Amino acid sequence: METMIQIKNVTKTFTGKDNTVEALKGINLEIHQGEIYGIIGMSGAGKSTLVRCLNFLERPTSGTVCVEGKDLSTLTDKELRETRTHIAMIFQHFNLLMQRTVIDNICFPLEIIKVPRKDALARARELLEIVGLTEKELAYPAQLSGGQKQRVAIARALATNPRILLCDEATSALDPTTTKAILALLKEINQKYGITIVIITHEMAVVQEICSHVAIIDEGTLAETGTVEEVFQRPKSKAAKKLVFQKEGGRYEEMKGKRCIRIVFTSNSSFEPVIANMVLTCKMPVNILLADTRDIGGVAHGQMILQLPEETSVADKMIEYLKERKLEVEELNNYVG
Repeated sequence: METMIQIKNVTKTFTGKDNTVEALKGINLEIHQGEIYGIIGMSGAGKSTLVRCLNFLERPTSGTVCVEGKDLSTLTDKELRETRTHIAMIFQHFNLLMQRTVIDNICFPLEIIKVPRKDALARARELLEIVGLTEKELAYPAQLSGGQKQRVAIARALATNPRILLCDEATSALDPTTTKAILALLKEINQKYGITIVIITHEMAVVQEICSHVAIIDEGTLAETGTVEEVFQRPKSKAAKKLVFQKEGGRYEEMKGKRCIRIVFTSNSSFEPVIANMVLTCKMPVNILLADTRDIGGVAHGQMILQLPEETSVADKMIEYLKERKLEVEELNNYVG
């Protein structure tokens, strides 16, 4: 598979009057043609700095960024502008021109590269159809909902036929239903046009919804990479575990000293009422602290975090029961308390 973006030992340091901040520390990543690649991390992790390095809106302090085999640091200003026409970007707050109509917003990047007005309008109308906003051609951004504004921003980003689309927290300002619709649109665009999409987010649900691969950024370092399925089923780093299964705010303070496990279900294991059967077999109750189901790459995956009985022999028996049924079982340290 062709490598679209290669990041080698990228660092970025911001030097202020009173302090120096290392936003990125030796990041190495490869993103391949046609992937929907998620870059996830908590606020301040460095993920937005990283995405801005991908098109050289921020120049790395050291290291190289290669896009389609070109080292961006070696390009002239003119060559860099040309390369950027193939790397589009959409943002959390849409960045639309409020004084322009929807169709004029979409035409704007085409005006910059001197596309004739007639051709620009034809392209804009084609894109309005793709994003489902044909009837809003003459509306102004103030007359649109958040989801409609983001659809216009997506249409504008696609105007120059980019090969890469960078999405920086593109759904963070949207409600859950609208987020789902925007992610479905991005997935459709990826499948129909083969555009490589990089999604920057702090929400694991966004990554699980449409990404094939994920990189987890933690305090400027690359904590973990892999397929979304691998990271969801077997998160290795502390940052990944926090994103995958820990509740907002961290721990359940009211439940101290309890033994907890996390189990992962796939489509092969989700039909048997395994927890109910385990409770009946072991004749002791468990407490379900967390349970959810996700569709990852078209396959149902679920996870559950259980508080086990304090009696060691019973807890051990339950773990053994689950493992015999080929479930992923992981003991969690300090999940409660």
